[in-house]
Amino acid sequence: MSRVDKEKSVNVQVLLRCRPFSDDELRSNAPQVVTCNDYQREVAVTQTIAGKQIDRVFTFDKVFGPTARQRDLYDQAIIPIVNEVLEGFNCTIFAYGQTGTGKTYTMEGECRRAKSGPEGQLPSDAGVIPRAVKQIFDTLERQNTEYSVKVTFLELYNEEITDLLAPEEISKVALEERQKKPLPLMEDGKGGVLVRGLEEEIVTNCSEIFSLLERGSAKRRTAETLLNKQSSRSHSLFSITIHIKEATPEGEELIKCGKLNLVDLAGSENICRSGAREGRAREAGEINKSLLTLGRVITALVEHLGHVPYRDSKLTRLLRDSLGGRTKTCIIATVSPSVHCLEETLSTLDYAHRAKSIKNRPEVNQKMMKSTLIKDLYGEIDRLKAEVYAAREKVGVYIPKDRYQMEENERKAMADQIEQMTASLETNQKQITDLQEKYDSELQHSADLSKKLEATEKCLDHTSNLLSTTKEDLKQAHYNLKEKEFIISEQKKAENALAHQACVLRSELEKSSRDNASLHSKIARGDKLSAANRSVVNSFQADLASKLDILSSTLTASIDQQNKHLKAVEVLCQSCVDSHDTVHIYTIIVWAHTPCCMLFILGLTFEGYIGDKEEDLSFEVVIYVAHGSFSKYCAPT
Repeated sequence: MSRVDKEKSVNVQVLLRCRPFSDDELRSNAPQVVTCNDYQREVAVTQTIAGKQIDRVFTFDKVFGPTARQRDLYDQAIIPIVNEVLEGFNCTIFAYGQTGTGKTYTMEGECRRAKSGPEGQLPSDAGVIPRAVKQIFDTLERQNTEYSVKVTFLELYNEEITDLLAPEEISKVALEERQKKPLPLMEDGKGGVLVRGLEEEIVTNCSEIFSLLERGSAKRRTAETLLNKQSSRSHSLFSITIHIKEATPEGEELIKCGKLNLVDLAGSENICRSGAREGRAREAGEINKSLLTLGRVITALVEHLGHVPYRDSKLTRLLRDSLGGRTKTCIIATVSPSVHCLEETLSTLDYAHRAKSIKNRPEVNQKMMKSTLIKDLYGEIDRLKAEVYAAREKVGVYIPKDRYQMEENERKAMADQIEQMTASLETNQKQITDLQEKYDSELQHSADLSKKLEATEKCLDHTSNLLSTTKEDLKQAHYNLKEKEFIISEQKKAENALAHQACVLRSELEKSSRDNASLHSKIARGDKLSAANRSVVNSFQADLASKLDILSSTLTASIDQQNKHLKAVEVLCQSCVDSHDTVHIYTIIVWAHTPCCMLFILGLTFEGYIGDKEEDLSFEVVIYVAHGSFSKYCAPT
């Protein structure tokens, strides 16, 4: 590829759309293994390999999750492509993925117009095709220019091409004959292909296209499988060719041409899982074969191999210009989020991710002068007239000689190709026989494996129950172990605290023992002192008792003597009163044993000798205490 081609080349745009869970998947609680990140344009697939969960991440140009609407996908990804078609480019949009993942829904959706609304609004679930048609006509009407729109709609079923827009008014015999005879695929001499005999319908508005689309879709081959209630059993190609008239500044009229190919591929499927049998199995085989060839073409383009196997399938021949050619291409890969479709989902993601690396070299279609286009159309009319004349007059081979020569060359090439294909068919037949034998043995092996699987599942259930019980026991054991560890740790803390407290008590006990010994010695000394004091007290008590006895006897004697003296004093005092003698000075001598006796005597003396005397008296009292002490009081009146 030259430097200029590299500068002009663009990568194929790849979109990823993940459908929501189906009702069956919701009822079976199928795990989700596909996660979409619309903002980072990433898709993560969760796999379990050797007991470990591994996430594989794929990056695409745009990602639409299960909640994405039809309008979201169209507005973000398809509108720019349709605008490029109106600018004169050839563009292709095709849906690729496993059966039952929403390819037909994405491409067609609800084709009919909404019955309500003044402008014939589309239903919310209208697909890419009806939205693209509406955008094309809305844009053309706004441009207020002359234009023409032609559409074709073909079906590729079991490697045979059928026109889905074939006129319905032809006779039943002719229709059956035409349906039995598939349309041939021919090279156009410019690196592309064309389908000979394909009807081109000229349309003027959206309603006509929708009618044609409904008519063609009704003819498509569909069937119910275990994976999809209405599974497409064929590939379909809906093409819209637009011619727009432009005027140059010089006033010359030019024709701008753009083409939009909208492809709905049949889904790849696992025959065992889809439940296909006999004819359906052959259909699935042809579908998988064409999709396998498509995958090989993608691989060859990505790895830049010298040979790209376009001719191995009519599907890849039809898409030749869209894969590595001059067309801008957008692939919408559809996947399921369920774990049941994990293998097919990974295969779709791998192919789609590799297709991102395919480079196309889109070119704007050459604008033709109106006169040149008219000249080409007149030439085509002359050719068709010649064919009609030859067929009507039955001259020669009933067709023009140059056409006959060209078809003869094609027939020879096809004969050579048939010989090669016959040899290849014999080889393939042998391979099919061998494969059938292998298939039968694999079926038997599969039956044996199914029985083993059933037994293994029962054993697995039993083991799972045991495992769950063991997990509960282990959980309880862990809990008990933690509880014991906690108790042991608390017990160790308590033991450490008790040991510390014991050390403290031991030191206090030793101190108390020392204090006790000191106390005992002190008590012993106190006992000894008490004994000595008791002996002293006893001796003192004995001495005191003896002295008290002596004192008591002395006191008794003194009291008796005192009483005698008192009586004598009273007698003397009475005699003195009675004598009325004037006495100026009285001298009384009293013997007293105690001070109390002395005071008593003084009181009696003053009361007796002074109370009754009116004259002034002067007396002198002399008291002699029993112990020999002497006191002298002089008290004048």
